[in-house]
Amino acid sequence: MKEFKAESKRLMELMINSIYTNKEIFLREIISNASDAIDKLHYESLTNKNMKINKDDFAIKIKADKKNRTLTISDNGIGMTKEELETNLGTIAKSGSFDFKEQNKKKENIDIIGQFGVGFYSAFMVSSKVEVISKSYNSTEAYSWTSSGIEGYSITKSSKETYGTDIILTIKDEEEYNRYLEDYELRSLIKKYSDYITYPIKMEVTTDKETKLETINSLIPLWRRNKKDISEEEYNTFYSDKFFDYEKPLSHIHTKAEGTLEYNSLLYIPSHASYDYYSKDYEKGLQLYSSGVLIMEKCADLIPDYFSFVKGVVDSSDLSLNISREMLQQDRILKTIAKNIETHIKNELVSMQKDRPEDYLKFWEAFGLQIKAGIYNSYGMDKDKLQDLLMFYSAKENKLVTLKEYLDNNKEEKAIYYACGTSNDQIKTLPQVEAVLEKGKDILLCPNYLDEFVFKVMAKYEDKEFKNVCSDNLDLDTEAEKKELETLNENSKDLLNLMQKEIDVKEVKFTSRLKNHPVCLSSKGEVSVEMEKVMNAMPASETINAEKILEINSNHPIAKKLQELYEKDQEELKKYTKVLYAEARLIEGLPIDNPTEITNLICDILVK
Repeated sequence: MKEFKAESKRLMELMINSIYTNKEIFLREIISNASDAIDKLHYESLTNKNMKINKDDFAIKIKADKKNRTLTISDNGIGMTKEELETNLGTIAKSGSFDFKEQNKKKENIDIIGQFGVGFYSAFMVSSKVEVISKSYNSTEAYSWTSSGIEGYSITKSSKETYGTDIILTIKDEEEYNRYLEDYELRSLIKKYSDYITYPIKMEVTTDKETKLETINSLIPLWRRNKKDISEEEYNTFYSDKFFDYEKPLSHIHTKAEGTLEYNSLLYIPSHASYDYYSKDYEKGLQLYSSGVLIMEKCADLIPDYFSFVKGVVDSSDLSLNISREMLQQDRILKTIAKNIETHIKNELVSMQKDRPEDYLKFWEAFGLQIKAGIYNSYGMDKDKLQDLLMFYSAKENKLVTLKEYLDNNKEEKAIYYACGTSNDQIKTLPQVEAVLEKGKDILLCPNYLDEFVFKVMAKYEDKEFKNVCSDNLDLDTEAEKKELETLNENSKDLLNLMQKEIDVKEVKFTSRLKNHPVCLSSKGEVSVEMEKVMNAMPASETINAEKILEINSNHPIAKKLQELYEKDQEELKKYTKVLYAEARLIEGLPIDNPTEITNLICDILVK
């Protein structure tokens, strides 16, 4: 019995307990090693004309023996000599695959999956003993490497008729490990992690009538095939099978990058949000492969949050099979791929918006909120990437429009006007909205709680400011109207001050911007009335209050009535003030703090 080196013991223990927390990964690692071994032999056969190798004979075979609790993974690859067994398996993190790749890195057709030499040892997570019987293609003798874990290993002479390697795992005698001897579980793991290994993975499958050798994997991944050879039905079937969606996707993005960075990607934009998409349980990410081997089920670093609805796969031979999550976060290659993917998604959505508007409307209905959140959560930093994807309901056009379409339809406007509320119908009834529409302006209706926050962080679109029609600085009056209103407010200063003292507002003033309504509430400063409602509905330690202004329609009979009350009955004026303020709050969807008092005041006014 030979002992592992001290550092190898520590590394094995750390690796088993920390690096691979998911035990089922062991099969992926061993299959990948088998694929490497076949790759090496195939490459040597290409450079050595004396070797008579038929690539069609290459295969990885798997056999489960429940009675003896063994799982055997065999390959007919290049095999190992006694010295290579000692070197490659006796020292953890000594990888023959990595050495082979380094020696041939200037040559073509070299695609070795494993690089760090630690994946093989994941077998000990599920095995009480591991035996490796190997015969090198260039040798007549076979050797067996056997180990029961960190205690050590032994190498002895063995017998094996053909070249290649057999790895025999004695599965731990505990119930939780029984599944690794079941056909259905092994099939599932192969399909999940190794479906696109380029050599057939064959397994002995027992049916009612016979035991036969069945190829489990797909061999050639869809994303590695030429786009012109793939039908729309094949793309959709792959999506349905891979991501368990009963509806066809709106679009797919198939990319192959070559040059300094090589990768294949196949991305899908779903037609609807999954049931948990807008919940905290949803986990974003693309499936990440290294040379056809799954290394991460959901790699979150490949897509930004605002495109988290995208599903798909990324496969790069430039990434190591054994790379950890921590290493991925720092990996330059991954960051470059992620940046490219983000561009591809954005371009596809812009193309869909232009060429397939009906599909884009479906996309927007499902995922528009996520695009808005992307702008808001970045404090506007990502607005240049996302602003052209935004859509809002146009009061004039009676449909959803992009910001560019709004400007194209309103070329003479100095600003982009919007109004917020609980629904499009409710927003249209706001006094301020009615008056602005009367002037021929278009208004973007914003019933979503995020809308105004998005406009605030964006500030502008193509040099046009966003203006809330319910703010006090809309500036749509003519100079003559402004002068007339300024004179009215100056002459009514005492009346307005008296009214202001009765209610919780920053200011009371007459306005000319209302058409039929007697009053409205506007706001001053950065926090609007609608923003106040949204923020106060969230859990917070303090209440947020907008600086409210009670505006009174100078052309409404109520203006004259207030003037008369100020001169004749100021106590009655105070009652009118409270009722008018309550009316303005109700129009804005704000609560009334003292409904009993207000209803009594209304009755008092009515009986007079």
